[in-house]
Amino acid sequence: MKKIHSAQKTAQHFFLQLIAGLGVVFLAHLFFLNANHLPLFNDKIIATYATNLLLAVIIFLSLFFLRKKYNDQLGFLFLFGSFLKFAVFFIFFLPMYKADGNISRLEFFAFFVPYAVCLIIETVSLIKLLNLPEKPA
Repeated sequence: MKKIHSAQKTAQHFFLQLIAGLGVVFLAHLFFLNANHLPLFNDKIIATYATNLLLAVIIFLSLFFLRKKYNDQLGFLFLFGSFLKFAVFFIFFLPMYKADGNISRLEFFAFFVPYAVCLIIETVSLIKLLNLPEKPA
């Protein structure tokens, strides 16, 4: 017997996966930095993880609440969300990273790792949400 998931259950799974996924990756990121004797909390690492978490939640909730009214446009709305994340990066983080005239690998990965994790979790959750069977009217 196939189990049918509701939209609310999909949203709950998204939040759990996002928090657990980012938490595990954040700890692994810190472990890597520590193991290589690199500074743990430089490069705005906490701000980048928190910003990506917040933006992922906002984007997913927006898509969740707009899924019925704008079902055919959800892909474009999702792309707009990715554009929003990059805009936040270019407006808030890039100037700080380029202050010394160079973007180091550590600075790049401080933003890109949480961005990639959130993007993967958002994409998988959105696919699940879009593939839910429609309830009869």
